[in-house]
Amino acid sequence: MKQKPDLSFWKLWNLSFGFFGVQIAYALQNANNSRIFRTLGADPHDLSFFWILPPLMGILVQPIIGTLSDRTWTRFGRRIPYLFIGAAVAVAVMCLLPNSGSLGLTVSAAMIFGLIMLMLLDTSINMAMQPFKMLVGDMVNEKQKDKAYSIQSFLCNAGSVVGFLFPYFFTWIGLKNLAPEGVVPDSVIWSFYVGAAILILCVVYTTLKVKEWPPKEYAEYNPVTDAKEKSVNWIVLLKNAPSAFWRIGLVQFFCWAAFLFMWTYAVDAVSLTVWDTADSTTLAYQDAGNWTGVLYAVQSVGAVVWAMLLPRFPNIKVAYAASLLLGALGFALIPFCPDKYLQIVPFLLIGCAWAAMLACPFTMVTNALQGYGHMGAYLGLFNGTICLPQILAALSGGFILRLVGSLQSSMMIVSGCLLVIGALCVFAIQTKKAQV
Repeated sequence: MKQKPDLSFWKLWNLSFGFFGVQIAYALQNANNSRIFRTLGADPHDLSFFWILPPLMGILVQPIIGTLSDRTWTRFGRRIPYLFIGAAVAVAVMCLLPNSGSLGLTVSAAMIFGLIMLMLLDTSINMAMQPFKMLVGDMVNEKQKDKAYSIQSFLCNAGSVVGFLFPYFFTWIGLKNLAPEGVVPDSVIWSFYVGAAILILCVVYTTLKVKEWPPKEYAEYNPVTDAKEKSVNWIVLLKNAPSAFWRIGLVQFFCWAAFLFMWTYAVDAVSLTVWDTADSTTLAYQDAGNWTGVLYAVQSVGAVVWAMLLPRFPNIKVAYAASLLLGALGFALIPFCPDKYLQIVPFLLIGCAWAAMLACPFTMVTNALQGYGHMGAYLGLFNGTICLPQILAALSGGFILRLVGSLQSSMMIVSGCLLVIGALCVFAIQTKKAQV
């Protein structure tokens, strides 16, 4: 087997550049999903149920895309066709979702329409997102994987900053941030329109710039045969997965449940803590929604800075655990920062955890999977460690909210506790490379 060649910085950059546009779409969804459905009339205790679809689509779509792309060979590549199709569908749906309350539908019909659009958006985003991780696994050697995933993490967070800031920016330039009851404000609607345009442009750039290896050349660099790639059974793959796959997954469980609660309740938590209201019909609530987007952008900036410091840690497990503990402190501080600018501090700390969650797990799991084959299928299955905890958190969110006195701000403390548990589980991970 030949050693994969070193790639220049710009080739590594091009592998992941489309992720910038995909992440804008993902950020707009994460920052505005609860806001949209609260504006449509959803009860806070039911709000977490609207967050079941994103991880559910992820756990269904990504293993399928991973498995299919392992067996796909076209003149456009094996991963890129799925990337392009997913992005194209996402663009169409991004233009429909924020208009759920503007079509003259009843409240219940608007929510159903919004849920259908959310399901399609999640499906297409997951379809577009997974190929980027696979491209790195396919084409980047061991020595450069940390660098490749760091670039991907940077582009991910840069896209997040743009997407999170859009509603605040469009309000600043004069678009309305308050609409009739049950209608999403123009500042949010136009954020989705512009985000969709950027998404397709970024994906077209990656499609034109990245040339995947044809089957014969791919086989020279990767220790699997075509026959081995074509025969796949998910149960067998999971049964034969290295222990690191499962132990990293345990850490992922607590981390992603924590962030699901943040995405679900942060708008209301910030609105209650800073603006002393959770009434979605008021301008104060919509201003809180915009400011939460700014805080998410702060989180992403913090993640970019922290991602540059992560390689300086002497041990990846120490870096991972320390980052999660800083994030836990950030979550715990949110209910105790009554000034909107003071909220910047906890979200910077949360950014440290986010940076580690994007970089450390995939570096460790792809290293552990070397020699196992079926990289796309394995990474698709590994996505279950991201999706399953979010599904369980979404199902239990309303119940836990009642346990903490129906205060959305208290859910941030719950998130902090989950990250502490995740940090403790990091030290159970065996980072030795797999031998087969």
